[in-house]
Amino acid sequence: MSGAGRDPVIGSLFCEVDEGFKAYKVNGHRHAPEIEQELSVLAGREVKISFTPHLLPLNRGILSTVYASLKKKLSTAELIDLYRSVYGNEPFIRVLNQGSYPNVSSVKGTNFCHLGIAVDERTNRVIILSAIDNLVKGASGQAVQNMNLMCGLREDTALGMIALFP
Repeated sequence: MSGAGRDPVIGSLFCEVDEGFKAYKVNGHRHAPEIEQELSVLAGREVKISFTPHLLPLNRGILSTVYASLKKKLSTAELIDLYRSVYGNEPFIRVLNQGSYPNVSSVKGTNFCHLGIAVDERTNRVIILSAIDNLVKGASGQAVQNMNLMCGLREDTALGMIALFP
């Protein structure tokens, strides 16, 4: 059960969640303050978020859907170009083509984050979808990537192989 931890809790045992899909920690997830802190640093002002994770019977993978209001009108193509200008040289971030959206199976066993972007012109909101393997990019792979940077190594050192257990 991806995202539920390893403790044997009845609500996260496979036989209890198979064929299920549910929200948890609604309006109080432990990572919300950390997300707000980092977004506030990037924005240069206080940022508040609403965050509701969902549990699926998967071994690994996190798919996030993020909504944000735009301050000015931008097209999907313009936003994709903007994201590519920011992340184009990042070895583990892939901004997908317009109309393509990430799937956790596409990043399984890798240190990649796949991003899909769309603009809802009716509401002037951007919709950003991201997929990571939470056992690699969300844990050990991120640690190795950070260590590489801190030690002056190539960012992708030892991260080119597929890591699949479980």
